[in-house]
Amino acid sequence: MGISRQNRVEVKSMLTAISSKPSRSGQVHTFTALDNAMSPHTVHVIFYYPRSPFKSFDLDSVRIPLSELLSMYPPAIGRVRKNQDGILEVKCNDAGLRILKAKVSVGIGEWLRSADGHEESDLTAWEDMPEDPSTWSPFRLQINEFEGGGVAIGLSCPHMHADADATTLTVILKSWTEAQRRQCLVHPPSFSPLPSNLTDTDAVNSDQHSFSKPIAGPVSTKTATATFIFSSSAFTRCVKEHSINEVSPKATPFDVFAALFWTRVALVKDKSRRVCVCVDFRRLLPNPLPYGFFGNASNFSSLEMANVVDKGIGHVARLVNQHVASLNVEKIRSGLKRAGSQGRVYGKDLTIVNMEHMIVEGEPLMYEAVFDEGVKPMHVSYRIGNAGGEGVIMVMPSPEKGFGRTVSVTLLEEEMSKLLSDQEILRLEPEIILNGVK
Repeated sequence: MGISRQNRVEVKSMLTAISSKPSRSGQVHTFTALDNAMSPHTVHVIFYYPRSPFKSFDLDSVRIPLSELLSMYPPAIGRVRKNQDGILEVKCNDAGLRILKAKVSVGIGEWLRSADGHEESDLTAWEDMPEDPSTWSPFRLQINEFEGGGVAIGLSCPHMHADADATTLTVILKSWTEAQRRQCLVHPPSFSPLPSNLTDTDAVNSDQHSFSKPIAGPVSTKTATATFIFSSSAFTRCVKEHSINEVSPKATPFDVFAALFWTRVALVKDKSRRVCVCVDFRRLLPNPLPYGFFGNASNFSSLEMANVVDKGIGHVARLVNQHVASLNVEKIRSGLKRAGSQGRVYGKDLTIVNMEHMIVEGEPLMYEAVFDEGVKPMHVSYRIGNAGGEGVIMVMPSPEKGFGRTVSVTLLEEEMSKLLSDQEILRLEPEIILNGVK
């Protein structure tokens, strides 16, 4: 239990939470091809609360609802092993969820203003799966108490264990808040396999453009992350100034902010004519998957535009909109067929993640994770571990609802320095947090 970088986050203790009732004897959870393709990555979500939602985490009133919830998620508290054929799977043996408790030596407001992406990683566990994972806890929960009040709850796991855009982790934590309030789970877990029309990959027509070969180049670990929070009025201003409604009347907030950041990052990089677009396909199927579906459910596909910087945000937004709208079962199935050969999925090309599916009936799922009435998250961070050097842009709902969006960007350090001074972005007056600027 060492002290983390800059001594601002110190892990004080670790315990194991177990389920309130045993799993079915011999129960095993298998991984899909897409799960296996995600194995180089880890996924992390951090919920920031302005005041602690618990009087004490050691109280039975907090831990019992968590144990009851864990009994509904046997794969989350099992252990990874190799079966007789040498294939990884989860043995649902009720080994438990590791919980770390940490203290942060500054207030939550100061943290959001001054911490950078590397330091924020101290709020959640970052561990690659060991060679022998039979005793290793894949899911980890870290509860971080800030000086003067405020709590950050970090949940993490290997990417092969959870949905590619962290939907599964979000639903688990939101379900914990519902169990804590003794309410029925809005999105109970579903462990049903993917539909056969997606997994019957032998029937897929060849589509060479669905996922083109990655641009060659070294992967750098010297990355930086910054989060830009845009208001609804900023979205409206951007649409008006760039006449986006005239060029692309169907453009969504994702299309607009994806276009804005694609063009600005392309300027910084002096390239990035091609991006990888990540879209959750749960709700895109003829028979939609439930939000509680436990597993990876993201489609990755390539999108290209020559001279993207010169095209104008409206034209780029139209291209993004058309690309996302064109996704169908055959394209999703083609992506699943190709997934296993991609190696590192995030960051080989600049990857833009669409999280619009997280808005349900106008309410962002992550900001509905309320332990006590009135105490909603003030911010939610999503991070992808082991992403490649081309970068990741995540366009997420914001607590403001409406057309406001939160955009998290991970780039090489020198590229991020340029992006933070980009006037096309700054003129929309976003609040910029977690970028390490004191």
